[in-house]
Amino acid sequence: MRGGRMKVDDVKVVGVLGAGTMGNGIAQVCAAAGFEVVMRDIEQKFVDRGMETIKKSLSKFVEKGKISQDDMDSILSRIKPTLEMKDLENADLVIEAVIENMDVKKAVIKELNELVKNDDAIFASNTSTLSITEMAAVSRKPENFVGIHFMNPVPLMRGVEIVRGLLTSDETLNFAVEFVKKIGKEPVVCKDSAGFISNRILMPWVNEGIYVLYEGIATKEEIDKGMRLFTNVPMGPLELADLIGLDIVLAAVETLHRELGDKYKPCPLLKQMVAAGLLGRKTGRGFYEYK
Repeated sequence: MRGGRMKVDDVKVVGVLGAGTMGNGIAQVCAAAGFEVVMRDIEQKFVDRGMETIKKSLSKFVEKGKISQDDMDSILSRIKPTLEMKDLENADLVIEAVIENMDVKKAVIKELNELVKNDDAIFASNTSTLSITEMAAVSRKPENFVGIHFMNPVPLMRGVEIVRGLLTSDETLNFAVEFVKKIGKEPVVCKDSAGFISNRILMPWVNEGIYVLYEGIATKEEIDKGMRLFTNVPMGPLELADLIGLDIVLAAVETLHRELGDKYKPCPLLKQMVAAGLLGRKTGRGFYEYK
C-alpha cells in the first residue's frame, strides 16, 4: 500500500501530544533541529512543567558550551506550548507521547483525524510497548502511521526505534527514518511486536533485577553495582527503573506479560511500589530517595 507523500523537507510544523518526560524531550530535539513545534497537554501545570524542563535541559547545554545563549533562545522561540488540540491543525507531523494506555492513544488519534489539515500528514506514536497496527486502525490513513519510539532522556539518547505497523507504507517508513536522522538521532527499524527491540529485552532485565531484590538475594545497592560492573552499563536495573518511572516500567511489563506469556510476569514488589505511589525520581522516592 502506498501512502505518505510527505518528505522531511516538507515538514514545517511538528505537533507533540504530551508535555511530560518524553513529550518535552521530543519537542526540544525537534525545535533544536529547526522545526516549529506545537506541544500540547491537558493541564496548564503539565505544559508549564514541560517548558521548565526544556529550559533546564538547554541551560545545561549552554553551560557545557554545546550551544550558545542565542541558540537556546531561538530553540525556545520555536516551541509553542498549548492546551488546545486545535493548535495542532497545521502540523505536518504529529508525534503522540501521551500515557501508555491504548484507549487514550486511540482517542487522541481520532481527534487528530478531524483536526489536522494536511491530508498527507504523518501520525506517529512514541509508545514503548503498545501495538502500532492497532493505533493505526483508527487513524484516517493507516499507511501514514508509524512508531517513532525515543529513549529517555530524549536530548541525550541517540537511538530511536522506527516501528512498522502492518499497514505502514514504505514511504512513511522511509520518512520516519529520514526525520530521525534530521534531528540528529540514529534510527533502528523493527516490526510491530510487543516491546519492539528495546523493551522486549530491557524490561525483563529491569523486572528480574526487582525480583532479585524481592527474593532477598542481594541489596539494591549490590544489585545495581553488580550489573554496572558486570555488563559495563551506566545504571543498574533498579536505578534505571527509578529514572524511567516505576509506573511506566509496570505498564510495559504488563503489556509483555499479556502479549508474550508468563516469563514476563511483573514482580509483586514492582506492583506494590506503584500502588504506594513510589514511582522513582519523579515522585522523589522509588528504590532510592531523591531530593
